[in-house]
Amino acid sequence: MTPKKRLKFLVLALAGCFTVVAPALVEARDISLPKYSKDAQLAAFQTAAEIDPLSQFNDDDPLTEILSINEVDVWGRIRHGFAIPDLSNPLVQNHENYYLKKPEYFARTTKRGSKYLFHIVQELEKRGMPTELALLPFIESAYNPHARSIAKAEGLWQFIPSTGRHYDLAQNAFRDERRDILQSTDAGNSFYQRLYNMFGDWQLALASYNWGEGSVMRAIKKAERAGKPITFNSISAYMPAETRNYVPKLQAVKNIIAHADQYGVKLPAVENQPYFVTIGKTRDIDVKVAAKLAEMTLDDFRALNPQFGPYVIAGGNEVKILLPKENAEKFRKNLDKWPHPLSSWTAYQVTGTREKVEDIAAKFNTSPDIIRHANNIPARTNLKFGSAILVPKTAGFNQDIAPELVNSARIAWEQDAPATRLVSVPVRKKANVASIAKRYRVSVAQLKSWNSIKGDSIPKGTILKVHVPSRSASGKAVRAGTVSAVRGSSRASRVKVVMDKQERTSSKKGLVKSRNARSAKSVSTKKQAKPVKAQASAKKTTAKKRSSSKKKA
Repeated sequence: MTPKKRLKFLVLALAGCFTVVAPALVEARDISLPKYSKDAQLAAFQTAAEIDPLSQFNDDDPLTEILSINEVDVWGRIRHGFAIPDLSNPLVQNHENYYLKKPEYFARTTKRGSKYLFHIVQELEKRGMPTELALLPFIESAYNPHARSIAKAEGLWQFIPSTGRHYDLAQNAFRDERRDILQSTDAGNSFYQRLYNMFGDWQLALASYNWGEGSVMRAIKKAERAGKPITFNSISAYMPAETRNYVPKLQAVKNIIAHADQYGVKLPAVENQPYFVTIGKTRDIDVKVAAKLAEMTLDDFRALNPQFGPYVIAGGNEVKILLPKENAEKFRKNLDKWPHPLSSWTAYQVTGTREKVEDIAAKFNTSPDIIRHANNIPARTNLKFGSAILVPKTAGFNQDIAPELVNSARIAWEQDAPATRLVSVPVRKKANVASIAKRYRVSVAQLKSWNSIKGDSIPKGTILKVHVPSRSASGKAVRAGTVSAVRGSSRASRVKVVMDKQERTSSKKGLVKSRNARSAKSVSTKKQAKPVKAQASAKKTTAKKRSSSKKKA
């Protein structure tokens, strides 16, 4: 059978077997599930009922081209759409050798990416963009939608927070669309198109995606001043090592994909049809419940729905869940028979200036550890005003999370500084419990309780434990001090606290031996007064000498 006759046969088969219909919503009890239809490749063209296969068939018809592509898997479709000029660069060979020496890494990464490749390639083709870009997540994230860099970039395409917000990728306490397969792919393609329109060169556009368009523009100006052509290779000398290797890495992956047999690489089979379909929701649903209803492992479910937190899928009707097409019908059937609540979590928002996690846990009859773990709240912190957190549903607080709260939810906390801290104070002389308690502004009962004291006096050499305020009235931290009894006092015992070494040292230098602090202070003042009088006398002598010298003159 000739290729042309084979294509005619395929068209007739399609016309007899498929009828493309508009997606319809099948209402389940709590979740709406659109029927899956095989319109992924034909929706852009006429419906099967409108096609006259024999009369309309010709070599230039776009349907013919689609059917030709349909005969191969997604890898062949990617190769067919290569459009970025090949990069000739010594670094390309280095990265080829690196990947070929790690066949298990290459196989693991491409297998992970097989879930997303059809969708990415289809979106690129809709925009008329090079299909090499579908291989970029190999470099960016190893096709791991949960990947996070030290610069806080997230998802397959590694959007940093600011760029994500620029492309309307929601980032809140309950959802991060930088990890969303559909939203982040659309944003990434828009970003690449903008960069290409700016530079008119895909290699420079990719370099600017990694390094920033401003940095690439400055490198171009340097190359122009040096009389160099404006190409990736010519300006790579001005790039940091990461960017200098970025495009060569993509070229290396492209070469291996293009000539997999030649390199001895076996690529995982990726069918040229959608791996997943979307389903809509009308109620909040726990992630574990959704995975159970779809009969999927939790890891497989989260690989398609990484934008949600690990506990609950919240939000309005516009929120979509991705499932493999064979699991979508299982989800609908199991949902109809599900006898339990769909979600066990709701949201609580802090309305005061700050609130302790322990107090919130008491309100919802749960433990502080559960709330901290569910919301990634560090230990020894208090939540600030406006923070929205997940809490277990209770009988009196079991409503779904309001969509408007989901869209604006944030979590902010501050360190929970303790009101007091424990200091150790050595007693140099026998002292009275009441006087020490008064000095530290604590009660006698507290001081006795902290130190297991039964009597009213404290013997010399005792090490007291005293809980003092974390900060003094002046705002400075309180430090451990020394307690000593002063003889000659009108009271039974007087306590002197030396706050730190510096103050203790200066006190020793400024004081003379005396029976009470008041006389010692006066002696110190007299000592300091002598130099002042001497200076005044010296000034008078100098003035007299000047006046006498003027008279002589």
